[in-house]
Amino acid sequence: MRKSASTSAACLLAGWGLAGAAAAAPPVEAYGHLPSVELISLSPSGERYAFVAVAGESRRLAVAGYDNKLLEATKVGDAKVREVEWAGEGHVLLTTTSTFDDLADFVRAYELASVIDVRPDSHTAAVIFGKVPTVANTVVGYFGAAQVDGHLSGYFGGITYVYKPPGVYAFDHGYRDLYRVDLESGKTALQAKGSEDDHSWVVARDGTVVAHSEYGERSGEWRLYAGDGHDKLLLSKTSPRNDIALLGQGRAAGTVLVVDGSGDEDVAEEISIADGKSVSLFDSVSTDEYLTDPATGLLIGALIDGEPGAVFFDSKLQARYEGTRKAFPGYQTHLKSYSRNLDRLIVLTDGGDDSGTYWMVDIASGKASELGHPYPEIKPADVGPTRTVKYAAADGTQIEGILTLPPGRKPEKLPLVVMPHGGPIGFHDSIGFDWWAQAYASAGYAVMQPNYRGSSGYSRAFREAGFGQWGGKMLTDISDGIAPLAAQGLIDPKRVCIVGASYGGYAALAGVTLQKGIYRCAVSVAGVSDMQALFDWDTGEGGHNSSERYMRAATGADKEGDDKLDAISPVRFADHADAPILLIHGKDDTRVPIAQSETMVSALKHAGKPFEYVIMKGEDHFLSREETRVTMLKAAVDFVKRNNPPD
Repeated sequence: MRKSASTSAACLLAGWGLAGAAAAAPPVEAYGHLPSVELISLSPSGERYAFVAVAGESRRLAVAGYDNKLLEATKVGDAKVREVEWAGEGHVLLTTTSTFDDLADFVRAYELASVIDVRPDSHTAAVIFGKVPTVANTVVGYFGAAQVDGHLSGYFGGITYVYKPPGVYAFDHGYRDLYRVDLESGKTALQAKGSEDDHSWVVARDGTVVAHSEYGERSGEWRLYAGDGHDKLLLSKTSPRNDIALLGQGRAAGTVLVVDGSGDEDVAEEISIADGKSVSLFDSVSTDEYLTDPATGLLIGALIDGEPGAVFFDSKLQARYEGTRKAFPGYQTHLKSYSRNLDRLIVLTDGGDDSGTYWMVDIASGKASELGHPYPEIKPADVGPTRTVKYAAADGTQIEGILTLPPGRKPEKLPLVVMPHGGPIGFHDSIGFDWWAQAYASAGYAVMQPNYRGSSGYSRAFREAGFGQWGGKMLTDISDGIAPLAAQGLIDPKRVCIVGASYGGYAALAGVTLQKGIYRCAVSVAGVSDMQALFDWDTGEGGHNSSERYMRAATGADKEGDDKLDAISPVRFADHADAPILLIHGKDDTRVPIAQSETMVSALKHAGKPFEYVIMKGEDHFLSREETRVTMLKAAVDFVKRNNPPD
């Protein structure tokens, strides 16, 4: 690790593009850049914070004190940074991922994670498992940190190599074991064995494994045990789609949190290790993320859909959180990090005229300090206004969507970009700054992001209604929002394109093949075109697993058979395409293989239909690299402008 010559994080942030920008309207690239600052994380005491930011052409991880004195800065380059979190006060765990396609006998590529332990006090760093010859150089889950015998240790999932004489350790399986890593010395010890039944563990802050779960992919059986052995079975359930999760400790020592989405209702249960008794939590709200105490790891609350955005069991913490939100009236306020007792918080505001601002909030002083802007080139006047709209689907189901309008333009007879989210089931769009939607708004388009049936954030029944409707009512829910906007005079229904990624990319392809006469063009980014081929790829040799069971339930093929897959596959209807199509796909996509776009390209070419195709080298499913993200956005916006001009 090389210490930066700068001594002030405030200077560093200002030098990394977070100060003022020119008054001219931003180019489309400004929306496609990776955030100039992101992943800001407070240490448990709140005396330090870490973040990833861009300095010129370089991305760096930086660590600063609360006084903004820079403690550490190191380049992360093109690494795909996924998470920044603290282990105690002296260790920042930086998680990155890379694509690998040469893993033993596996027939598909995988996105594997590495964890780098950054130590700002000594200006050093170490890769977890990086120098352990008996463990693969990848981390498969982080299970917290603990003080053991006076040493701070981290607990990580690792793939153990198998010894094969003479003196060779080789990759033999893909399941994980639990390892304890001394974060000072790097000494690594096996803590608990895993197996082909996927394991997850809960580790208390004294290093004790208080419970673990096992899931059988083929059987669909999920089991919860006390400790790391099989002596005490606490819970056993059938979960064909693998939608039960052991997430950590409960509200008190000796309890764990299990979230069960396999029944008629989502249930968050706090289960006692001593007697297996359970208590339901968060019954009246829809949760997005569970919140734990930075010091003890105990459950303290959850981020939720809707107001007030988060709930805490302790009224004092709730008051601190809600007081912070009140400091930013008129803006969406997202809790990103916090110290013990919420003495200090980091929040991100957006919405209104704010493209995004990170703030450090100090409860004792009652002050909020601006830390930086993810999109510094995009000024208040450049932000398109957003609002929630509601409409009825063809069968009467009430659908909600997010409408973004062009900044500074009269909202009448606008061209429209329909932008369905990916997932599809269990995800949703919400009010706030969306870089992709805002890019189209800046070009003069209204943008509708429909939360079709199957989306999260509403009710369990609404989410479950998406199953069996992959190419059915989920698809028509998207297009059903056009007429109500036209009836209000907001958009011109004859000037509509559909743009999306992942399932949104599928919806774009289906919108101009399975549906007819709605869209003037379609942009599919990493979209699915051939459902049967996706199943075959995802299951290897065709064996059943939770992923396939989920997909069959989502598409309806579990009831109607494999013919249903062909009936909802755009590649089978390429000759029906009634509008130009742009396909964009990352070469290193491990979620939806690039073959899905290549197959569609071949079918469109054979049918003589107009299309364009952009391959993004080195890019994955999540648009993680700046160069390719900008390439995607410029190609997508230009394509829509040529086929559906904004003026």
